[in-house]
Amino acid sequence: MSKKYLTLLSSLSLLLSSQSFAAWFEVTGSAVQLESESTARKNALEDAVFQAMSYSGADISTFGYLQPYLETERSEYQFSGNEVRHVSVVKTRKRSGKYYLTARIDIYPSAKTCHKVQYKKGLLLGEFSIAYPQHASLGGIYQLGESFTSILKRQIERRSQSFVVSNTTRVPISPGQPAMMTMLAEDNDAQYIISGEITDLTSTLDQKLLRSDQINRQFAANIQVMDGKTGETLMQNNYREIAEWPFDRISTLDTQSARFWQSSYGQAVQRVSRNMMLDLESTLACRASLPEVVNTHGSMVQVNVGRIHGVKAGDKLALWHSAGFIDQQGIPRNRMIQTDITLTVDRVYEKSAELLVEQPDLAASIQPGDLLTKQRAE
Repeated sequence: MSKKYLTLLSSLSLLLSSQSFAAWFEVTGSAVQLESESTARKNALEDAVFQAMSYSGADISTFGYLQPYLETERSEYQFSGNEVRHVSVVKTRKRSGKYYLTARIDIYPSAKTCHKVQYKKGLLLGEFSIAYPQHASLGGIYQLGESFTSILKRQIERRSQSFVVSNTTRVPISPGQPAMMTMLAEDNDAQYIISGEITDLTSTLDQKLLRSDQINRQFAANIQVMDGKTGETLMQNNYREIAEWPFDRISTLDTQSARFWQSSYGQAVQRVSRNMMLDLESTLACRASLPEVVNTHGSMVQVNVGRIHGVKAGDKLALWHSAGFIDQQGIPRNRMIQTDITLTVDRVYEKSAELLVEQPDLAASIQPGDLLTKQRAE
């Protein structure tokens, strides 16, 4: 969703309590109304809750736990064990084929969530392919794979709390070649590798008696996530949306244009990219980020994380010697051996940082490839 769109449609009100750090937000979410009013209401309510969580700094990895409860049509939603405590629907309205829902949302952000106590993890994003190019003939959207990759990259960069895109690649991602995948991840300073495929772009004609016929079009895709250190597949998910195709049957669309992405179909595709990002958060956010030593010089160590990952001067890190090996099946395994060495961040650059070893007499044992973990502040 564009910043302009958010500015026009979202009304955010904030009340902070100095004692509990609780906050309430009044947010207007929106959704295209297609299949049913109940589906549009659910999507608009999810949009409102997600906006509030993102704005407040609440842990968006828990958003998936809320979604099943938001499917029930109620005026009040009460939660326990979550940073979102209460959701109250203030008003709803429909206009120009869209459904708008304004909700008041009470949030109690925690200071101990995973994204607040460790660095962002680097992702290498493979370009999405189209499984059946003939599906793209309507509208000539043969470049949708490339465009969707850019949309997912932007979604992660703008909304993700736990990840940053280190790079994108057109190199085929193959889980059957873990050694090659780990080399690819290392070359791009990525802790995880993501690949995906668009599997369904078919359309159906909904004929109307008293008004123009309507074309509804599918968008289905899958992703898989691999560990950049071992080549192991960590996550595989499938996604599907259906939305109105509002364009003329013989027109050719530019999948990089605002006209395409602001349409009802483009909005549905963006919702898929958001759900992918949220699944990454819920599945991998609490896995430790593993900065790697890339160079040493005396008691100074350079690592492959920097400002974009959340590194700050004065951060304390613990060092682990990396002792990877290949098992009898030829699968790379990563082994970490804890040391007594601690380091302090001295200088921070965009994608790297320089650390000082607090035990200079042990600095000679540090080698490129050793890993670090961020220590929690006392």
